[in-house]
Amino acid sequence: MSCIGRTELLALIEQQLQSHLIRDYCPNGLQVEGKAEIRRIVAGVTASQALLDKAVELSADAVLVHHGYFWKNETPQITGMKKRRLQTLLRHDINLLAYHLPLDVHPVLGNNAQLAQKLGLTQWSAVAAVSPAGVLMQGTLTDAVPAAAIAHRLEQQLGRGVLHNAVLDRPVRTLAWCTGGGQSYIDAAYEAGADLFISGEVSEQTIHSSRELGIDFIAAGHHATERYGVAALADYIAAQTGISCQFIDIDNPA
Repeated sequence: MSCIGRTELLALIEQQLQSHLIRDYCPNGLQVEGKAEIRRIVAGVTASQALLDKAVELSADAVLVHHGYFWKNETPQITGMKKRRLQTLLRHDINLLAYHLPLDVHPVLGNNAQLAQKLGLTQWSAVAAVSPAGVLMQGTLTDAVPAAAIAHRLEQQLGRGVLHNAVLDRPVRTLAWCTGGGQSYIDAAYEAGADLFISGEVSEQTIHSSRELGIDFIAAGHHATERYGVAALADYIAAQTGISCQFIDIDNPA
């Protein structure tokens, strides 16, 4: 089985994601130190206990996720659930690697870019007014289609139902999207000229913005819209290094 040093693996990922250039709500990169040599990686959306248990079962040397630990303003106390998670990693000497915004905005491997491919888009760009660039994306369809058809495509691609707040009485040509908990960008999507805004989550005020601005809105699931970035990164690492990288989808209806 192929092997890579932890330092070399981190450098490979950093070369691709450039996480040092992005201000985030959590540390990106190595969050918990484990074995110096890595042969097997388990990847997933969130470093939940279920994912960690699977990593132990598969004798993984590292866990790679989009949602890790140590978020801004969270309590620093190592108790309860956090204690049990960290104890699992430390007991089995497993590295935890987490990439949040860098894995949202990457132009190829990122969650937004991966969702664009699921939508069948071939060209898209960042909405310039939003920082960091790439958090909110926009694209134009070659032919306008009903928003309901886009919602149906998402349901087929993501394998789950979506919430569609329909307000337009015309086909959609311009889309904007932000995976995960990006519903607050609906105003910026409207300002950018989008007919339809897609995110993972919905808040109460999102529906009012959709109705009053006159922009269709789809909430397709935080977890569902952010499965594909970390899976793409795992595939990239496997192709570059030859080590085993397995994406594990821990079901989450949110």
